[in-house]
Amino acid sequence: MLQYDDLTPVERAVWDAFPEGRLVDLRSGVLEEDDAVGESAWGSGRTVRAEVLTALLLGANQVRPGAVAALNLTGARIVGSLDLEGGDIAHTVHLASCRLEETVNVRGSATRTIRLRNCRVLDINAQMARIEGRLDLRGTTLRGGRIALTNAHVSGELVLNGATLEAEGKWALFAGGLVAEGAVFCRGLTARGGFRLLGAQLSGGLFLGGARLENPEGEALLADTATVKTLELTDGFSATAAVRLRGAHITNRLSVRGAALGEAGAALDLARLQVAELDLTPAVAPPGGIDLRSARVEVLRDNETCRTARVRLEGLVYASLHADDAPPAGPGERVGAARRVAWLRRSPGYSPQPYEQLAGWYRLIGHDDDARLVLLEKQRHRRGTLHPFARLWGRVFDATVGYGYRPWRAGGWLILLSLIGTLVFRAHTPTPNKEGEGPPFSALAYTLDLLIPIGGFGQRGSWHWKDPAVMGLSYALIAAGWLLTTAVVAGITRSLNKT
Repeated sequence: MLQYDDLTPVERAVWDAFPEGRLVDLRSGVLEEDDAVGESAWGSGRTVRAEVLTALLLGANQVRPGAVAALNLTGARIVGSLDLEGGDIAHTVHLASCRLEETVNVRGSATRTIRLRNCRVLDINAQMARIEGRLDLRGTTLRGGRIALTNAHVSGELVLNGATLEAEGKWALFAGGLVAEGAVFCRGLTARGGFRLLGAQLSGGLFLGGARLENPEGEALLADTATVKTLELTDGFSATAAVRLRGAHITNRLSVRGAALGEAGAALDLARLQVAELDLTPAVAPPGGIDLRSARVEVLRDNETCRTARVRLEGLVYASLHADDAPPAGPGERVGAARRVAWLRRSPGYSPQPYEQLAGWYRLIGHDDDARLVLLEKQRHRRGTLHPFARLWGRVFDATVGYGYRPWRAGGWLILLSLIGTLVFRAHTPTPNKEGEGPPFSALAYTLDLLIPIGGFGQRGSWHWKDPAVMGLSYALIAAGWLLTTAVVAGITRSLNKT
């Protein structure tokens, strides 16, 4: 057990100040010398043993009535491990501009607010800890270890603004199952090593504006099945590896507005995501693509940068679709249907659902022509998956009536073929089937008799041709008539079923 007489003068100052929560400031006043991350040597006049701080926090010094005890220390070199595992710590900890040369261990502890601001730390282990207050690590540099918050509970905010995490392993923040009732702020943070937040519950949101995450060994951000109020990867946020949020539930908004996700390993995996508002307006599209399979989105907002990325859209459902780079057009901002179709075609393979979803959105806002274009492009895309004969019929069906979404094309073909037949038949003399019987010959009526399989003008059965070329044209017009009729009937049927 520590004795007061065994303490150094600096340690006695800390010991005496603790019961009243007074600040002990060991800084020299010279900026370069007081930099906790710098390499200047800090001698015995600034050195405090971690075991002294541990003893204070676990009740070794009697608290004075009428005062609020706290550990309030600035500019100290703390040697040894600050080991508070399993402890019940009733006092706040405020360390500023300190160098902690070994692990800070509060695993399984119950503690109050912990502030380590602008400090240099080797490693922080707060797994299964319960922190009644804030965990504030703003401006702190982690060298060599990681911040472990697995299954921890923080009733206040977790603050990592401006922190630098230089982990040696795969994860800089290891926090699966973390429950944070306040917000998690990581603005301007730089991390070598990923953030692991599997199943975390972040009621106040996660804010990574301007942060840079590097993880050569895996995902930059791994938050599968996490529940987060708001997730902001904005204001120049960058990641050199994948951001993965499979099955996550964002109750308010997920935004990547202005994010720079252009490095080779970057990808955005949002499969099975549930989110109220999804803002996909990055500054640079992720080369690894965007995975939105089976995602459920109330409001989806994107830009051209997002639409040029490789995407997976099978099963994506959205209630409202907006484009930030398009002028207002009706009850929502939209881009042309052709550009939206190009977006769908960036998804590998063929799936009908993304086309049906987009067409449904256009119908909802009253743009039926755009909806029909999307459904036409769906059939064209599907055609490439069929066997050769079906592809051939599909091309005919497309050319004649646009798969039923362009029925006016049949009229155009009818007029063109009627004109050709009329001109050719008028330039030749037909032979009557029976002399003196039947109506007088009319090149136009004869052509229409050939083209229209049902009914007629009595011309087809009254006249024939001896010229093989003209006879061949008549047979071709008969075949074209049946083909057009079949395509029109199929097109009308499709139109009645779809619109």
